[in-house]
Amino acid sequence: MRLRAAPLTAAGFAPFGSVFEAPAEPGRLYLDAQLATARPGWRASLSLSRSGPAATLPLVATRMERHAYSSQTFVPLQPARYLVMVAPNAADDAPDAANARAFIAGPGQGITYAMNTWHHPMTALDSPASFAIVMWHAGGPDDEHWRTLGAPIEVLPPA
Repeated sequence: MRLRAAPLTAAGFAPFGSVFEAPAEPGRLYLDAQLATARPGWRASLSLSRSGPAATLPLVATRMERHAYSSQTFVPLQPARYLVMVAPNAADDAPDAANARAFIAGPGQGITYAMNTWHHPMTALDSPASFAIVMWHAGGPDDEHWRTLGAPIEVLPPA
């Protein structure tokens, strides 16, 4: 299967979560509404992550992960482009590869994956990147689920 990446926009990404950028004017942007958990008692987690080496497109995706009971927010800590590949949950509780989408996030764009959204691991383009990550977890096996795709997905650069 081949999937052409598109520039990340709030409208295009809306079925899978939300996109945000820092305010253009002085002030604060609150993103509380995007932070969600379906499990009372789970605690909020703030972590820092560094991507592996920069990737180039085309890229072959073979696995995806999801957080069935938590949203997950990625805040870039420096200007960086990165790949955002997502898929809804299929009837068999696996990624619905037929409805997968791929986006290229621009420098300064952050994302929040909605609960139960399958996503490819964070993949920086051009150079390694660092992110702050906010999610909810309990420290157990329900925090995240991984699946190997039935067939690899080749992610192509934007047209």
